[in-house]
Amino acid sequence: MTMRGLTASYLMRRIHPFKAGDAILLHAAAGGVGLIVSQWARLLGLTVIGTVSSDAKAEIARAHGCEHVINYSHEDVAKRVRELTGGAGVNVVFDSVGKDTFEASLDSLRRRGLMVCVGTASGPIPPFNPQLLAMKGSLFLTRPALADFIADPAEKDQLANELFGHVAAGRIRIEINQRYALQDAAQAHRDLESRKTTGSSIFVVDGDA
Repeated sequence: MTMRGLTASYLMRRIHPFKAGDAILLHAAAGGVGLIVSQWARLLGLTVIGTVSSDAKAEIARAHGCEHVINYSHEDVAKRVRELTGGAGVNVVFDSVGKDTFEASLDSLRRRGLMVCVGTASGPIPPFNPQLLAMKGSLFLTRPALADFIADPAEKDQLANELFGHVAAGRIRIEINQRYALQDAAQAHRDLESRKTTGSSIFVVDGDA
């Protein structure tokens, strides 16, 4: 919970001055970070549009705060985002996928929107001319890393306290949906790569409950 939770914490509290009514696009909405971010975003009064790869994951995403869900296996993400936002686009995109979703993420943003690259599950983003950001609406782009938001012990404590406060009060649920024996580590990686997992996965060693 700590790494995913702190990642969600800095994304929600340090990256953008969110205000109620803002809309975000959240890729991998049924993943470990995605489920925490979507719940937190709803606490802040944001409209969450999540992307998933299956109908089963769509149900999970909706149950954790996504107001709208796009199944990218058969829907055009950017087109659907424009439809859901009356043509305006979203304020912020959280993209943990990378190469496969980068262009659609940019096309989903409103003018002067923020693209947050938080992972490259599909591979690194190819080099591009920064002029592209101007052409698509004077967009902003950032590639943050957790280490830079918890380097200051005081800031780490602040982020952690807010996270654990939400969890302890039941406002945010941490979902552990896969458990693997340590000897099944290879299978765990295969499941992750093939997009079979939702929420968080853990390894169970002898003696664990």
